[in-house]
Amino acid sequence: MDTDINDLLDEGLRLLEAKDFDGFRARCTPGASLWENDGNGEQTIDQRMEQFAEFAVNVESLHYDVFRRFERDGEVLQQHVLHVLGTDGSRNQVHAAVYFRFDGDLIDRIEEYGYQVPA
Repeated sequence: MDTDINDLLDEGLRLLEAKDFDGFRARCTPGASLWENDGNGEQTIDQRMEQFAEFAVNVESLHYDVFRRFERDGEVLQQHVLHVLGTDGSRNQVHAAVYFRFDGDLIDRIEEYGYQVPA
């Protein structure tokens, strides 16, 4: 791994905040997969980015507030709050614990447990 995992994750989160889903996708392996506790089960990263793009149509802004991160040998466990401002002025927060596994400098696996809290 050539780049610090923390820097890679921070850059990836900034891409998501900017709604640059293709840019985030480029930071993942071709076969990257994702599991989230949203009832959709296993997904490819492409499926997830498509869902995120559909969700973001009604979003004015996104901001990740990372408050805890543990790193070891190509793996990261992170806790964050995603602050969401809707185009209708609504505000929500998604509290999440997320596991990231890297293959070199690219994300290969994401597992996310989150819950939404109206702000």
